[in-house]
Amino acid sequence: MLMPWVKAFHIVFVASWFAGLFYLPRIFVNLAMETDRAATTRLLLMARKLYRFMTMLSVPAILLGLWLWLGYGIGKGPGNGWMHAKLALVVLLVGYHHACGAMLKKFENGRNTRSHVWYRWFNELPVVVLVAVSILVVVKPF
Repeated sequence: MLMPWVKAFHIVFVASWFAGLFYLPRIFVNLAMETDRAATTRLLLMARKLYRFMTMLSVPAILLGLWLWLGYGIGKGPGNGWMHAKLALVVLLVGYHHACGAMLKKFENGRNTRSHVWYRWFNELPVVVLVAVSILVVVKPF
């Protein structure tokens, strides 16, 4: 009876975490283009607050996912290669999250060397991961 609740909240926290992963690099695009000091300060404040909040959202998303996998056995056993692929993508996503934190520190220290175009491309990675994870979970191709 508890499993549907765990699934529901896992989906809510994953969707919320992804919202941050989509938006933070868009702030980086704006920071990379900005020349006005006041605007840069405002964008850095927004980025800092968003990074902290999305970090808090990632924790229950991951813990609830582990609960579904280890506690309820979702994706365990033969014929569940999709789960291994999904877990690899989750690890990639956690790395992306931490890379965003490192980039934020560079912006805060005035050491960004990347262009707004680079950040536009960087911003597309979570979209690709979300599509791949959704297909793996729903279709279970292998």
